[in-house]
Amino acid sequence: MKKVGVSILGLGVVGGGTYRILTEQRDFYKRTQNVDLIVESVLEPDEAKLAALGVPAEKVAHNIAEVALDPDVNVVVECIGGIDEAKNYVLDALSAGKTVVTSNKELYAKYSHELERVAKHHNAGLFFEASCVGGVPIIRTLIDGLQSNEINSIIGIINGTTNFILTEMTEAGSSYEEALARAKELGYAEADPAADVEGLDAAYKLSILSSLAFHTKVPYTKVIREGITNISKEDIADGKALGYVLKLLAIGRRTPAGIEVRVHPAFVRKDHPLASVGGCNNAVFVHGNAVGDIMLLGRGAGALPTGSAIVSDILYAASHTDFRYSTFKNTASPDKDVNFLSDFGGAYYLRLTADDEPGVLAKIASIFGKYNISLVELLQRGCREPGKATIVLVTHETHELAVQNAVQKLRATGLVQVESVLRVAQ
Repeated sequence: MKKVGVSILGLGVVGGGTYRILTEQRDFYKRTQNVDLIVESVLEPDEAKLAALGVPAEKVAHNIAEVALDPDVNVVVECIGGIDEAKNYVLDALSAGKTVVTSNKELYAKYSHELERVAKHHNAGLFFEASCVGGVPIIRTLIDGLQSNEINSIIGIINGTTNFILTEMTEAGSSYEEALARAKELGYAEADPAADVEGLDAAYKLSILSSLAFHTKVPYTKVIREGITNISKEDIADGKALGYVLKLLAIGRRTPAGIEVRVHPAFVRKDHPLASVGGCNNAVFVHGNAVGDIMLLGRGAGALPTGSAIVSDILYAASHTDFRYSTFKNTASPDKDVNFLSDFGGAYYLRLTADDEPGVLAKIASIFGKYNISLVELLQRGCREPGKATIVLVTHETHELAVQNAVQKLRATGLVQVESVLRVAQ
């Protein structure tokens, strides 16, 4: 039976979950995988965390050098998060020839080119399933399940915090502020939720997934990003009246014109499979030229779901001694021949406050017509402000630049306030 020594860096939520799985399921892996996963050490300065998990004193490492130089450690699991310390620790482990498994999406999105270069040089494995979509095996699916396909698109809900907030706003009629407070109360949102609610977390993940799916480097800086902080319950309610549900979507597409990668709120039809993905759940749609559409759904975060992905990587590494790396040139910058699209196509939702007087709708229609934007749906209702009306519009498929120009013209009229502009997924 093969023995694999593991060292865990950090016993936070994910590291703690990984430790529990490794210790509680050890006999199961011996029986079913013919491998003995042994936690040789844990690098964690917080004695309370060590005590809570019952880590024996002899298993506690005191620095990364102790881990890197331990001949009994084959795999190092990085769960400390952040960048500087985590990056240094991972590089130290790789330089010592240790295989590294990480859940750190920011680290991998920003520095995978550096980490992979060192891993190759020292013939070490580098695994990162847990960096994207928690316990959902999207990375293994792309690498080992769909390698026979050319992937055309990857679309999904890949941040649990924002999905919980939008679900609360949809189902309970909460404001954004109320839903965020609820998410914090339940531990679904950090004290500083900026990375989640501003779409940065999802942008890191989309960078990683799109690079794998399209076999070319897609830096996170190329992801067009818009968060949910300006979403109002009026938008949620108006969308619901039109048969839509609002989600923070991550969208990657490869087209003949180039690659589009974007993270932003978008309405989906209520009968679309993503519309029913609620709470902290995540889901990813992938379209391959041979397989067509597939969808993966599950827990996108948490101690055990993310720990599950980490242990899956450890088991995979234990049975694969010939490590594989990126199928593309993994550098800090994308290939100079790759075109990233900013004027992408799609439908749009707009909520306007306009003067309630004759001719205003005609003026709005005229401006849309100038940019070849046609309307598929229109709602008009009263407004709290006397002499004003609320107009909700949904366009046919158009282009981002056309909508931006039309919005600029609408604002210039002085007759219309553009309250919201949201995309509608096709």
